[in-house]
Amino acid sequence: MPSPVLRRALPALGALFMCALTSDPLAADRFSIEQVISAPFSSDLTGSQDGQSIAWVNRTLGVRNVWLSTVRPGGGRDSRRLTHYSADDGLDIGDIAFVPGRDLVAYVRGGDLEYPDKPAANPASLSQGASHEIFLVSTRGGDPVRVGEGHAPVASPDGKRLLFLREGAVFSVAPLSRQEPSRLFAARGAVDTIRFSPDGRRIAFVSQRGDHSFIGVYTFSDQTIRWIDASYSMDLDPNWAPDGRSIVFLRLPSPKEEVGIGPHRKGPPWSIRVAMPDEGTSREIYRAGEGNGSVYHALASEHQLLYTGQQVIFPDERDGWSHLYSVSTAGGSARLLTPGAGEVEWAVLSQDGRDVIYAGNFGDPDRRHLFAANLATHQTVALTSGEGIEVSPVAMKEGALAYLASDARHPIHPALLSQRRAENLPGEAWPEAFPANQLVVPQSVTLPLRAGQTAHGQLFLPINDGRRHPAVIFMHGGPIRQMLAGWHYMDYYSNAYAMNQYLANHGYVVLALNYRAGIGYGFDFREAEHYGAAGASEYNDLLSAAEFLRSRPDVEPSKVGLWGGSYGGYMTALGLARDSDLFAAGVDLHGVHDWYNWSLGVRDRAPYFPADATDQTLATAWSASPLSSVDRWTSPVLLIHGDDDHNVRFDETVRLVRALQERGKSYEELVFPDEIHGFLRHETWLKTYHATADFLDRHLKPQN
Repeated sequence: MPSPVLRRALPALGALFMCALTSDPLAADRFSIEQVISAPFSSDLTGSQDGQSIAWVNRTLGVRNVWLSTVRPGGGRDSRRLTHYSADDGLDIGDIAFVPGRDLVAYVRGGDLEYPDKPAANPASLSQGASHEIFLVSTRGGDPVRVGEGHAPVASPDGKRLLFLREGAVFSVAPLSRQEPSRLFAARGAVDTIRFSPDGRRIAFVSQRGDHSFIGVYTFSDQTIRWIDASYSMDLDPNWAPDGRSIVFLRLPSPKEEVGIGPHRKGPPWSIRVAMPDEGTSREIYRAGEGNGSVYHALASEHQLLYTGQQVIFPDERDGWSHLYSVSTAGGSARLLTPGAGEVEWAVLSQDGRDVIYAGNFGDPDRRHLFAANLATHQTVALTSGEGIEVSPVAMKEGALAYLASDARHPIHPALLSQRRAENLPGEAWPEAFPANQLVVPQSVTLPLRAGQTAHGQLFLPINDGRRHPAVIFMHGGPIRQMLAGWHYMDYYSNAYAMNQYLANHGYVVLALNYRAGIGYGFDFREAEHYGAAGASEYNDLLSAAEFLRSRPDVEPSKVGLWGGSYGGYMTALGLARDSDLFAAGVDLHGVHDWYNWSLGVRDRAPYFPADATDQTLATAWSASPLSSVDRWTSPVLLIHGDDDHNVRFDETVRLVRALQERGKSYEELVFPDEIHGFLRHETWLKTYHATADFLDRHLKPQN
């Protein structure tokens, strides 16, 4: 019979900051979960059009606010909080946009901004409910003004018009006019991208139509739409030339029917096209090659294509790495801008358009640093180095560069590089209780695999007391993710990094495993043969990690546990189902448990698969699922899930629970009504991590 639902009340915050008196001589050096996740976390860094200001979202103890910094290269810094929310209410903040010339910043507030057109999540059970709402706040101070429901606000270059999206339609309003927003135009499909022309007289937009998408150009003066070179493909990411005469965009083949998650090694090549809206013409200037790079791999940046008017800068994996290339709008051969073994993750143009600034892991696989490539000389220089992590660059005036920075002991925060000098920008104060000096610097390790391959990870070690310790393997989600040798730039994995630090501080040897199918180590690693629903080849990496830990003199080989969320939850469940003799216990957060169910309806789509392959495809997906091996599952497990999860459906865990119940196998559970995949409330994370620590302690540590 299953164990009762975990209902452990959290002690008072202040009490948990104190070390309990125990017989453990190391107790005085231990910190609490509350302490290690108490530091501010910064995200959504956005720059103003004039390059003088940046804004970002700060989250502290679940409370989210918008911050602003006016950056004067060689001069003063003026950072201040623009909003004053004070509750851990599960209402996220994002989609920050400056309104030029109006001293205004627009933002969106609501639950689960990843799915803005779905009903807003309400994990705090607010009596008034929740919605996705757009606000304007003055950079000079004052209360925010509600614009209306919607998301993705974008302001015209003159600041006189604010556009935003609602249920796939474009709405328009004059900022602070107190007028009701009005729908700009009616068209089939759902708009998901809006880009103003430099003169503000037109917009380019993407109209999603399911298995294809169009680029449209709307002209305000005559209220007309012109469709740009319509095709059977997915046309995306329209970007105007500085003179407004042309548009560059991506053309991707229509996506094929898929069964679960698996490798995408090759397909019909994507291309780049340049269109002249006034002339109604369009032409191809670049086509990806066959094989590596034929399937488009996106950057983390807002813009996939950077357009100077004469050159287009874009990512390609033709050499097995995600690099930047440039191609002339006249066509011809593409020029490599970012040589070396490493991958570009962000890219922006400098304010003067002479350089492309990018963040990648060149020379330092488990970190990110900033680089600049000159578009005229093609020379590349490193802008940052060392043991820090630098991501999300924003080009500022006079060559300054804003970005988000972290290291092994300090979570992500805004920073500025100006005149070759790096400095942290003022922001939310860090609590005194945050245990920065007690955090360990994780060791980057490689794990040998068969056929000369390697997996990767970071090792967190407890204080060396000469004893054997329990060990835990953490696996990230995605799977197109990578854990780093420091605090992560994504809030979900920033919390995971904090938990790994906590576990090491409390006597665990922790290995954060970067298994195949993740980013950071090249095309062949990310698109590994037969991973996921195509055969779970990445499970071999988990077995290698277990062997690595069990062979260490500081690890008790019978006490190796697993934990992870999303795809990491899948890997946790797969390990417990297939090899309970190796893995003594596991914590599975909202994991995938049945690739076959994930692919329900594939038989309805059978005509799109080879007739003799449909059954085999489904059989492989089932064999790669934890549920297929549940009969062998004997190790204890804690299952955690929020039931408003749009990424991994709640019923993935419901079916696993049912299978365990039918076989008389025990489990523990923690369920959060109305929570989403990436938990919105700080309180939810506290309950999750306290339950995780308690569960692992009970099953992996000696009990007195």
